[in-house]
Amino acid sequence: MSKVLEYSPTKTIEQQLREERFRDEVLDHNITVSMGPQHPSTHGVLRLEIELDGETVVKTIPDIGYLHTGMEKIMEYKKYQQNIVITDRMDYLNPMGNNLGYIMCVEKLLGITDEIPERAKVIRVMLTELQRIASHMVWLGTHALDIGAMSVFFYCFREREKILNIYEAICGGRMTVSFFRVGGLPYDIPEFVPKMVRDFCDGFPSAVDEYETLLAGNKIFQSRTRGVGVISAEDAIQWALTGPSLRGSGIDFDVRRYDPYCGYETYDFDVPTELDGDVWARFRVRMRELRESLKIVRQAVDRLKPGSVKVDSPKIALPEREIMKSQMDALIHHFLLAGLGFEVPPGEAYHAIEGSKGELGFYIVSDGSERPYRVHVRGPSFVNLQALPSMAQGYLIADVVAIIGSLDIVLGEIDR
Repeated sequence: MSKVLEYSPTKTIEQQLREERFRDEVLDHNITVSMGPQHPSTHGVLRLEIELDGETVVKTIPDIGYLHTGMEKIMEYKKYQQNIVITDRMDYLNPMGNNLGYIMCVEKLLGITDEIPERAKVIRVMLTELQRIASHMVWLGTHALDIGAMSVFFYCFREREKILNIYEAICGGRMTVSFFRVGGLPYDIPEFVPKMVRDFCDGFPSAVDEYETLLAGNKIFQSRTRGVGVISAEDAIQWALTGPSLRGSGIDFDVRRYDPYCGYETYDFDVPTELDGDVWARFRVRMRELRESLKIVRQAVDRLKPGSVKVDSPKIALPEREIMKSQMDALIHHFLLAGLGFEVPPGEAYHAIEGSKGELGFYIVSDGSERPYRVHVRGPSFVNLQALPSMAQGYLIADVVAIIGSLDIVLGEIDR
């Protein structure tokens, strides 16, 4: 039956028919929108090409490359010790973890992994777990802000500042710390730092309680996260998810537990998991991880005993600064190692750590020179982002914001 057109004194019948045909054609087809690359909720220069049926997501294509830095190729032109400063700038919210993954891979190539002094390993664990907490603080604050909870953002940065103050007291840096070195640490931490860490540990539990009071019991936050962005355990494994994104689907995998490093096998901590696989589950996993990381930090502070923080190896050992002030031979030796670099035996190695966002792995190929021949980084943000099309399909476009936040991506690690 023909459609009855309403009378319009300003339009002809032909004009009304054309408008009706246009509306029918538009409504019969999906529309494609571009979300980003300058969008606050994409947490960096990420562009999403989203196909919509009304407001329901039919298809999502992550479009990366707007921040491409070529860090892996740059590292092949730098000496081994120079590359430490580059790792800071990948996941710039997890610089201590980036430093640790890289230098431990180089130590594996040098064959000195078992020679690292105990005090150096304990300090590495302490600072890396503090970094995990600081990274989760940025995730929690921005994730809540994306969904509409503003106060949590300020409270999270309050606690993060305390951790950055500790880093500043140790090395002068706050975000790009470059503190770890191949073979240990450049120098020991100041004697007042353990007290700063203990003071933070004493006050942080009440802060986590505050976050959970503000968010976990909030009905709006629950409605925006429960049953949203669901990914099953089987699909999470197929997409190679790691970290909280995987553990939120019920898979108990943590590199610290199943391939321990820095003595993690001697620390008492649990690996939190949730079964639902949605945004809420990933939120719960990270909140529980905050308390577990705090447990590890407390144990590490209690284990701090006097001792060396550098490996005693002629391959990379640098003389003490006080000796360099009085002995010319020591100064020349320092110049040769620090300025010209050290040679790494030919071979290849892969080393992974449990970063704040999942498995962070470094693969390095050495040709025997003082520069790596090939470097490749397994960035968890890059791998986890690949699952976004599967997680977003069938949900509303507003839910995409919550799903991205639940993955906790950093584009510096994706576009490395």
